[in-house]
Amino acid sequence: MTNLWGPVIHEAGATFRLWAPSSDKVALEVEGMEPIPMQARGDGWFTADAPARPGATYAFRTSPDLAVPDPAARAAGPGGVHGPSVLVDHAAYPWKDGAWRGRPWHETVLYELHAGACGGYNGVRALLPRLRDLGVTAVELMPLAAFPGGRNWGYDGVQPFAPDSSYGTPDELKALVEEAHALGLSVFVDCVFNHFGPDGAYIHAYAKPFFDEGIHTPWGAAIDFKKPEVRAFFEECALMWLRDYHMDGLRLDAVHAIADQPWLDVLARRIRAEITGREVHLVLENEGNTASKLTPGLYDAQWNDDGHNVLHPLLTGEREGYYEDFADDGAKKLARVLGEGFVFQGEEMPHLHRPRGEPSAHLPPTAFVLFLQNHDQVGNRAMGERLPALADPASLRAAAALLLLSPQIPMLFMGEEWGATAPFLFFTGFEDPKLAEAVKEGRRKEFAHFKAFQDEAARARIPDPNDPKTFETSRPDFAEAERAPHDAVLAHHKALLALRHAEIIPRLKGAMAEGAEAIGPAAVLARWRMGDGTRLTIAVNLGGDPVAAKASGGRTVFEGNPGDAAALSGGTLPPRTTIALLDTA
Repeated sequence: MTNLWGPVIHEAGATFRLWAPSSDKVALEVEGMEPIPMQARGDGWFTADAPARPGATYAFRTSPDLAVPDPAARAAGPGGVHGPSVLVDHAAYPWKDGAWRGRPWHETVLYELHAGACGGYNGVRALLPRLRDLGVTAVELMPLAAFPGGRNWGYDGVQPFAPDSSYGTPDELKALVEEAHALGLSVFVDCVFNHFGPDGAYIHAYAKPFFDEGIHTPWGAAIDFKKPEVRAFFEECALMWLRDYHMDGLRLDAVHAIADQPWLDVLARRIRAEITGREVHLVLENEGNTASKLTPGLYDAQWNDDGHNVLHPLLTGEREGYYEDFADDGAKKLARVLGEGFVFQGEEMPHLHRPRGEPSAHLPPTAFVLFLQNHDQVGNRAMGERLPALADPASLRAAAALLLLSPQIPMLFMGEEWGATAPFLFFTGFEDPKLAEAVKEGRRKEFAHFKAFQDEAARARIPDPNDPKTFETSRPDFAEAERAPHDAVLAHHKALLALRHAEIIPRLKGAMAEGAEAIGPAAVLARWRMGDGTRLTIAVNLGGDPVAAKASGGRTVFEGNPGDAAALSGGTLPPRTTIALLDTA
């Protein structure tokens, strides 16, 4: 299928295209050339040919007083998202990963990281051997789309086709992916298709029909996916990451904020039809718990926020905000997560005041990505604390065992494997002082209803997202992993992942849950029939008291402490432990 968006390079130079239905005239301005009037092609499209070569900068003049970057630019120029774009020839990169065909989904162990906090594309590349040795199989990069300023989580991107230059060049990103493949690692990228950031989205000025003013979101008017031009924009963006950067998978951010839900199916089917001959995986973040999208031919899995939202109160005792919906009967809710996937499968969620979710018990455990921490759940805390600062160490150790031995797909957040002490804070680099101040104040108001931040002095201690120190504080210290007590935490995670690769992954394809039950206030007994016919039993107790429970037979794959499996066989599940058993019954 022919792409609509972005320049096309050919022998004579390049053909430039822009959908600008709100502009009467558009001119192409290429570095070192006189402006070139663009031809109106109907339906809002404008095109022009120019003898431009890769590396040239260009912009579109959509009105006498406004020259804009290409919304589908493959790279932003020296002026960032507010300046001219750069012409990029993706075909010129000499890829050396031709033998790579990816890894099956059931083998996946995800590791989410922020490229900027890890030293940019080259910094992440240097970390890859370490991640391989840990037992990770897939690196998930937080959004790379070009954003304003030099610091951002990535969810304020305004040029979705352009990896942000603050992390490095497009070729350095390709070298990162190529090196990952050489080490047997997949690479995923987080894509934000539900909104544009608040600064630098010039598309509002010359393509007003790109948005539906009748549908409002937290970011303003909703993107109008009913328009074929809009659909093409994001479909081509997704395909670009997979084709031109050889990405192995996409994580689609907050798809519940996309009004036209059927388009998600269109996107998945187009990707499946056009990217063939290798493993490509699609993962959703979807507050709607739409289980029907997690089917062959559509999406491989969804981030299981329900799983995290149950485990977090069990580990910390917290119940403010959305944790209120998960804190009561935590063990029963955890049993539903392990036995059926989602907690909310159509029931009313009190925090949202509406029903949420679809039945999910028929899905395999690999349809759910389970995690204890991620960028949202750490960074959207006022002070960015990680779980080691909030939870009992022994309980957290048991939760890590559940995470890494469960048949659901596990994900670690950068630094989690050694219990990193650096917080992960919300940070931005907005250059507009008014916007920067609004973000700072908005961030503080967001927490005003929490007990710890009800007085102004407490809220004033919440770090300013736009302060460079906020970003610097969020960088994990990878050398910390070699020091006590972090080295023991790292060894625990390595050992668990070695067990996963030896005992769980080879049996995971075709696995299905056989049920789970709460056996104590913070304890669950869960069973799965694995793909090879064996039964995996996991008993987990995150609480401080033993509970009456019995499970015996088969082989002990893991026990939190010596003698825990024997105690379980005798009728007692000790406190703060996880036990995994395999048998052929």
